[in-house]
Amino acid sequence: MRRLFLIIIPIILAGCNQNEMKHTNKLIDSTSPYLLQHAHNPVDWYPWGKEALDKALEENKPILLSIGYSSCHWCHVMAHESFENDTIAEYMNKHFVNIKLDREERPDIDNIYMDAVQAMGLRGGWPLNVFLTPEQKPFYGGTYFPKDNWLALLQNITEAYTQNYQKLHESADQFAAALQTSDIQKYNLNENQTDITDEDLAKAVDAVKSKFDPKWGGMDRAPKFPMPAIWYYLLAYSQDTDDKSIENHALFTLDQIEQGGIYDQIGGGFSRYSVDSEWHVPHFEKMLYDNGQLLTLYANAYKLSKKENYVRVLKETAEWLEREMMNENGGFYSALDADSEGEEGKFYVWSQEEVFSLAGEDSSIICKYHDVRKAGNWEHTNVLRRLDEDSTFAANWKLSEQDLQSKIAQFKSKALTERSKRIRPGLDDKIIAGWNGLALNGLLHSYQATGDTLFLDLANRNASFIKDSLITDGSLIRIYGLPTQGFLEDYAAVIQSFITYYETTFNIEYLNVAGKLTDQVVEEFYDNDEKLFFYTSSESESLIARKKELFDNVIPSSNAMMAENLYKLGSMLNKEKYKNLSLEMLKQTSSLVKQEAEYMSYWSYVTLMANHATPEVVVVGNDTKDIVKSFHRRYLPNMVLMAGKEGTALPLFEHKSEMDSKPTIYVCYNKTCKRPVHDFDQALNEMR
Repeated sequence: MRRLFLIIIPIILAGCNQNEMKHTNKLIDSTSPYLLQHAHNPVDWYPWGKEALDKALEENKPILLSIGYSSCHWCHVMAHESFENDTIAEYMNKHFVNIKLDREERPDIDNIYMDAVQAMGLRGGWPLNVFLTPEQKPFYGGTYFPKDNWLALLQNITEAYTQNYQKLHESADQFAAALQTSDIQKYNLNENQTDITDEDLAKAVDAVKSKFDPKWGGMDRAPKFPMPAIWYYLLAYSQDTDDKSIENHALFTLDQIEQGGIYDQIGGGFSRYSVDSEWHVPHFEKMLYDNGQLLTLYANAYKLSKKENYVRVLKETAEWLEREMMNENGGFYSALDADSEGEEGKFYVWSQEEVFSLAGEDSSIICKYHDVRKAGNWEHTNVLRRLDEDSTFAANWKLSEQDLQSKIAQFKSKALTERSKRIRPGLDDKIIAGWNGLALNGLLHSYQATGDTLFLDLANRNASFIKDSLITDGSLIRIYGLPTQGFLEDYAAVIQSFITYYETTFNIEYLNVAGKLTDQVVEEFYDNDEKLFFYTSSESESLIARKKELFDNVIPSSNAMMAENLYKLGSMLNKEKYKNLSLEMLKQTSSLVKQEAEYMSYWSYVTLMANHATPEVVVVGNDTKDIVKSFHRRYLPNMVLMAGKEGTALPLFEHKSEMDSKPTIYVCYNKTCKRPVHDFDQALNEMR
């Protein structure tokens, strides 16, 4: 059957209808920026919902489900080439029920059909175009199709649907059955799973180390994604094992990323990935989820290394978040597009002449510092990057580092002002709960690491927004302004950030909210048979499959994040049930951690915590801020930190008091405490 679909018939497509904006389809009432981008296509798009699904059943037409997101470059290309074309649209409207889906609004649906396409042996990605039976069962799909191929494919699908109806439905039934296979069967997670030992972790780390890129950092591949979960885990592992080679490579990777074009050298913030192996030329879209995680990663790296360039990255990225991504109520938007004026990256790149006009007498220094060339360093223009450490560059130019930084700061200020006059990339103004949780977590860790109130002020605004605007009637919603309940990713990230918020500000309200949300997750998402969490609540819309997310992607596995949340809250709220659930999850996935180390990094991080006793640190006193600051500034990846006055209404404060009228530190393991001390260094020795 697949061979039939792959027949390509050369065709000549009609040009785009100049009056296409007069046509309006069913997407016009959507709030999603991505769906609204397609609301005036000549294709009769429907949003996912009862109207479209019923129409497919009533008319016995195949469904064309096209999935993307607003900042997806190839989604824009395919839309312009095919979905804005009258001839193609006419054919789609006649033979299909056409549904457009924003993957960021409905990742549950996207997960199902991405798995289906990959099960067909095809490459996944976005735009994702999947053909379904009227019963929503997939039978073929793919990503971007050039315009010369798309209509031929549609014709082949139509022919197959009419002439090979029975076989096509049988094939769809098989794919649907595969999607419904339990994870225990799919990944052979049998009852004989064993706990992961330190030796197992060491072997898994060796497998990851074999893929390191010694020249440019990260993994030895292109394109390059930062994949924060990997380095988050490896930094923790390097401290636990005193493995300097891993620590050095992780820090080297972070240096290379922030010196590359993937980091916005003028305005702060990170793009999704670089298309090359050098972190130089990015795919210019900026996603909130990347930047939130990278704030956490660079903050931890600064706690460990005290490298000042990491502080600059943290501050510039937070300033970008406030300037370009925050709404008036404290919520963060989802993404900035890669394109502006129809060109990818146009907003961000520079000619040498533009740099000369801004840098003046410092032009030679600035051009060399940022690798600006007359002919350009990418497609006749320049993506700014740095090829040297500041200390090396300053020495070569016989400048002090202070003088160099002054010159760079002046240029950046002028360049940022000049860039603000350009036509901006599109903004996806969806406010997504889970992504806001990741950003909040990053801001809190940045404040812990630096003490700069810029981060805390933003974190306070964002935490209040999440609590007051994204939690309604006790449930977390996925997107601000829409009724859809949050997915496991949303709950896990928000719970994690509220735990961090407590460990930063010691505001008990947020810890209690984290506990209530966790209770809801256990009640509505937990699979008692497989001892893991579904991605969707039991209250969510019923789809052809109910999936679980086990592997890390650009965002860590939501199950792994919940395992961490349960483990920490088990101690903080004295709930053994939580901790036991976490340990069962770790055991259930242990074979995958051993086999797929790179994509199970967050599971490995939680396993590292569980394998080595986690200190429960309680600071009791009327003025604990100086001691707390010492804990915050130190890189201590395996710790639960609580602070407050004597009598604080939390279980770990029972039978603990301020001694000798001084703030007192209790270091405990599984509720058994060592002798109380007053000094941070003494507490640190007891933790060791």
